[in-house]
Amino acid sequence: MKRRRGTGPDPGCLRAWTAETRALVDGWRAARCSGHGGAAAREARQHRGGFEELLLRMRGLPAALPTLPLELTVLYNSLLFAVGSSGSAIEGEAEGIRQGLLRVLEACGTCGQDLSTEELWQKVLQEVTAEELQAPLQRLGALQVAWWLAATHLGSTARLLRLLTHPEDPGRARCSEGENELLSLLKAWQVPAEGASLPLLQSTQDLKEILCTAAAFLQGLQELEAGNFPTALSLLQEAAGGFCSKRVLAQIYTCLGCCAQRMGKPQTALQHLKRALQVDFQCLPALSHVAAVYHELGETNVELQALALLYEALQKTPPTSASSSPHFLIQTELLVHTPVLASLLRHHHLSEVKYLLAQRCLQDGRVADAVEHYLDFLALLQEGLQQQVPLDGSSALPRIPEVFLEAASALAQAGWYQDAITMCEEVISRTTDLIPRILQVEERLEQPECPSPGAGLSQRKESLQCLAWRAAGYLHQGWAWAKLSESKEAITQFSRECLEDAVSRCMCLSVPGNLLPEVEVLQKVRLLALIGRGMQFLELGKHKEALLDFQHGLQISPGDPAAASYLVQALWKLNRKQEAATHWQKLCQSPSGEDRQQEGQGRSCPLYLVSCLKQATFPHSESLTRSLQEYLGTRTATPDSLP
Repeated sequence: MKRRRGTGPDPGCLRAWTAETRALVDGWRAARCSGHGGAAAREARQHRGGFEELLLRMRGLPAALPTLPLELTVLYNSLLFAVGSSGSAIEGEAEGIRQGLLRVLEACGTCGQDLSTEELWQKVLQEVTAEELQAPLQRLGALQVAWWLAATHLGSTARLLRLLTHPEDPGRARCSEGENELLSLLKAWQVPAEGASLPLLQSTQDLKEILCTAAAFLQGLQELEAGNFPTALSLLQEAAGGFCSKRVLAQIYTCLGCCAQRMGKPQTALQHLKRALQVDFQCLPALSHVAAVYHELGETNVELQALALLYEALQKTPPTSASSSPHFLIQTELLVHTPVLASLLRHHHLSEVKYLLAQRCLQDGRVADAVEHYLDFLALLQEGLQQQVPLDGSSALPRIPEVFLEAASALAQAGWYQDAITMCEEVISRTTDLIPRILQVEERLEQPECPSPGAGLSQRKESLQCLAWRAAGYLHQGWAWAKLSESKEAITQFSRECLEDAVSRCMCLSVPGNLLPEVEVLQKVRLLALIGRGMQFLELGKHKEALLDFQHGLQISPGDPAAASYLVQALWKLNRKQEAATHWQKLCQSPSGEDRQQEGQGRSCPLYLVSCLKQATFPHSESLTRSLQEYLGTRTATPDSLP
């Protein structure tokens, strides 16, 4: 390309600009070594302003070849400050690179205003051959690579790297089979050394090392999100061996742990996660993932220890971003900030961790600990849930009525029956007004015109959930009164309207598939209520009423072992021994064990109903079996007890 004729500024002015550039760089280096916190930030803003002012003065003159190397160096330093002070690679700063390229073309007597940024780079690198511009353009190219990496424009990044490596023939830049193309191009790129005459805030070689780490980290996260775990593991391991701060290294090891966990290698996952904590003990997401891995392994003791440590750490120091090293203005953490990384590194809030402690203790039968944690969690709720958890749906917390019902279950199991009744009353009072008097659940053949059908379905789902929570509240109250030997009060709660009318209306409807979970919970609640009420009738000697409840229960859930066993007992007490024996023989022959296994593989029962399921288990199987065997006059090969 022909150079534009022009003398540019006089040599004295050029020397003054060079001296000013050196003074700004030296001043920043001195401030970087001595400044801390806000003082360092103020120094950065001042020096950024100095570079921007100098750049404006240089651009006030027509572009000329003698001044372009210095101008591009000042631009490079100014953009470094812009990124370092803003904490991200932003679009406005990328426009500064474009203006620098246009100044190069202007100095060469041509233009490129109508070209895209990628086309502009191709034109400049292939047509501008001035030797003194090659190093400044390579440095500016490093910044462009950083911007495109931050924006995950990997294709544009690779094409630019080919041009930077072989501007005369980009097709020559090839990688070996099996190698990652982007990493191969970055490693093969020969960046210019820092010259003594043009000082830099951050050397291009250091920036290249950071770009290599960021490229490996970013692509590893993409492969992890896509489910290509072996490739993700390889790229993340490459990133872990790269140039980065301890904070980023801990994040990489955390991602390696998550990748290994998804590959079904929990022990390897634990090694990576522990390594993350060794590198940066403030990497609390790694600790939460450790707890998740131990949960997967079924090692409850260690899982609870990890959660307790996480809770203690969150109490001492709220999760904040660790300060980055001041030695580099562009760092890996500024270039890698994808949604998948934010998800993997999401900090749990105090209330979430406290809930997980309560939930795990309840699931493991540690009732006393569960009660303590649930009460602590409810205390955190009073401090304001909005301040405790994010509102983007990523929280580990279930809906609040479910937490109350779980707490009621824990209280009842601990023998705090009145407190459990009070807890359930809170759920009942808060959900009653949210349930419509007529709940239409089935799919109609002729749908009326509706501006937002999805909203209608969501509203029905919400109403069903409220109905299920209220029904479960009555159910827990019934069991609590039963434990207090208040049979009449227990029968009243088991017989509440929501367990009879509203729930029964849902049983015979044609239910859309996405509403089935809520309806199944309602069915389970009503079954347990019928069994519970039947048990109370048996204790009161009302065997006929008990028999009707167990029969209704079997209509809701045919073959249910508990309902069938109680039915046999009721028939036996009514002296209908032949009927009892017939039902008992059918029960012994039914594949109830397989049924239960299939049920366990399906939708899991809500945690707040597990204790009710245990209470509904038939306790007199052995004695009833002996009586029936004696009645039949045989002890042939039958199970030792009822299922």
